[in-house]
Amino acid sequence: MSIAENLKRIWAELPEGVKLVAVSKFHPNEAIEEAYNAGQRIFGENKVQEMTAKYESLPKDIEWHFIGHLQTNKIKYIVPYVSLIHGIDSYRLLAEVNKYAAKVDRKIKCLLQIHIAQEETKFGFSYDECQEMLKAGEWKNLQNIEICGLMGMGSNTDDENLIKKEFSEIHNFFLKTKKDFFADADSFKELSIGMSDDFEIAVAEGSTLVRIGSMIFGHRNYN
Repeated sequence: MSIAENLKRIWAELPEGVKLVAVSKFHPNEAIEEAYNAGQRIFGENKVQEMTAKYESLPKDIEWHFIGHLQTNKIKYIVPYVSLIHGIDSYRLLAEVNKYAAKVDRKIKCLLQIHIAQEETKFGFSYDECQEMLKAGEWKNLQNIEICGLMGMGSNTDDENLIKKEFSEIHNFFLKTKKDFFADADSFKELSIGMSDDFEIAVAEGSTLVRIGSMIFGHRNYN
C-alpha cells in the first residue's frame, strides 16, 4: 500500500480529537512530501540536525514535533520553528528551552515525559519526580514555555495487558495533574502515548497524540 493509503487507513481508526504524529525520522523528503500531499501536517523527528534540515527544505505549514531525547546544546537549533517538544524529562531541560525560546521571542509548547515502561533505557520523570517538580512551582516563572500535557512510551512487549496498565496509569496521572496544577489551563490537554504497535490500546486509554512511523512509511532506512 502507498503512504497515502496507509494514512487513510490510520485516520479512519482514530476517533475525533486524536491527532496523528507521522514519525518521519530516517525517511527522505520524498516520503514526507507524499504524506503531506495526502493531507498529513504533523511530523515527528528525534534528531535535531535531521529535523532542521527537513524544516528548511519542506513546506512551512508543517507542524514539527520533536519526539526524541533533547540535549541542551541542541535546543537553540529547534526553538525558532518547533511546534511541540514531547520529551521534557527534567526541570533543567524545561528551563533551558525557556531560555532559548525567550531569545527568539517564542512560547514553546512542551510535554513532560513520564517513565512508564519496564525498560531502564527509556527517559522520563517518575510519577513522584514529576509531582515534586510541579509542586516546587519554579516552572510557573518560565514565561516562554507552555506545559501542554504528558508523554510516555509503553514497554516493548507483546503483553497487551501490561501496555494497557501502563497507559491507564499515565492517563490517571494526567487527569490528577490537570486537576492539581492545570485546572484553569485549557492548553493542558495532550497525552502523547501510543506508537505503531500499540496505538489502538493508547487511544482506548485516553491518548490525544499517537506517534506512528512504520505503519505509514514502512521500515526505516538507517543508512
